[in-house]
Amino acid sequence: MASAPAPQTGQTGLRRVVAASMAGTIVEWYEFFLYATAATLVFNIIMFPPSDDPYAGVIAAFVTYAVGFVARPLGGIVFGHFGDKYGRKKLLQLAIILVGVATFLMGCLPTFDQIGYWAPALLVLLRFAQGFAVGGEWGGGVLLVAEHSPDRSRGFWASWPQAAVPIGNLLATIVLLVLNATLSQEQFLAWGWRIGFWLSVVIVAIGYYIRTRITDAPIFQEVQKEVVERKDVGYGVVEVIKRYPRGVLTAMGLRFAENIMYYLVVTFSITYLKIALEMETTAILSWLVIAHIVHMIVVPIVGGFTDRVGRKPIYFIGTVAAAAWGFIAFPMFDTKQPIIIILAICLGLVIHSFMYAPQPSIMSEMFPTRMRYSGVSLGYQVTSIVAGSLAPIIAAALLSEFDSWMPVAIYLAIAAAITMVAVLSMRETKGISLHDVDQVDRDRLEAETAAIRVPSER
Repeated sequence: MASAPAPQTGQTGLRRVVAASMAGTIVEWYEFFLYATAATLVFNIIMFPPSDDPYAGVIAAFVTYAVGFVARPLGGIVFGHFGDKYGRKKLLQLAIILVGVATFLMGCLPTFDQIGYWAPALLVLLRFAQGFAVGGEWGGGVLLVAEHSPDRSRGFWASWPQAAVPIGNLLATIVLLVLNATLSQEQFLAWGWRIGFWLSVVIVAIGYYIRTRITDAPIFQEVQKEVVERKDVGYGVVEVIKRYPRGVLTAMGLRFAENIMYYLVVTFSITYLKIALEMETTAILSWLVIAHIVHMIVVPIVGGFTDRVGRKPIYFIGTVAAAAWGFIAFPMFDTKQPIIIILAICLGLVIHSFMYAPQPSIMSEMFPTRMRYSGVSLGYQVTSIVAGSLAPIIAAALLSEFDSWMPVAIYLAIAAAITMVAVLSMRETKGISLHDVDQVDRDRLEAETAAIRVPSER
């Protein structure tokens, strides 16, 4: 039996949902990017034993950084399972508290000189908790908006949580920039870096409060009742892999190059500019502030384009451009001219937007409501283990081994080629109704039930 279409959310209510989703995402990515930047500027110096190789500490710090990515799929699976059962809102409130506690405790950690190898061990433990929470955050955040959005403009509205990522990164960069500019290097390494992690408490409190002011979408509430009433209707990661393997694999493929490119642009570029080109930290962080502002503005604009011309063409453009970015950007970096460097970073994030902005709508439209949280979380987060988590490590290792940016650019181009396969194989879903997606799923279940019933009646 098909459910009646849920009433459209009014503009005021939809904006409130968008604000709630963005608030949490800003918090989560403020803290996630704070760690990413600190890995290059602080943790490589104070959390690991000294080394004559300038890249050794950076690579070690990036390895602990990668632990968060390993935890993200686990967080996505757990949060997805219970989010499909109990609702997006409850799990999002839990996620924001978990990541806030982990980040605050990071600011309290002793250094390697104080407790030896316990320092990186505790850092890894907290990083795991942080990654676990972020793994559950993304799927719930984007679905909260996507399931409230009108069919004709889902690409635009669902892209706003993506725009919250550069806002969180922007806040983290500004905090580190102010601390780095107002404190001496000795003060910053001794205690100044901790302030950025402690400030997360304020942002967490604001984000949690905003998330208490919204409810789950009507379409989810309808399906939730249906799952309770029908014992043959399942949910969770096993169910989504069993019934929608193509959607999961396509989501993973779409994510691959986008995830690698993002961390090359916003994380590895810091390493390249600071260590290979010996640029000043304050200058690098200032350039990233500008780039994050550009990224924040461009993401919802691109999301709106996907409602007009389709998801697939926009993603195709982004993937092709991503393959070329490394060959264009690193020569621009090598000029050591601030304006040219800013243009290279901004170009990278604009290109990234063409892949990043369409993801929430594309992935939401791949799966029925009863398993949507699990589906989008699994497809989005598992890829981060072999993509974003390894990208800064691989890039730093290639730079150290070959003393050239060319292998890094080739690495990104290969990743783009893999994602292109997923883009070419995906279905165009612009304007599709999520109620229709659910109805197709119901029809499949009814057909399977009928096929089982007929032989038994004979």
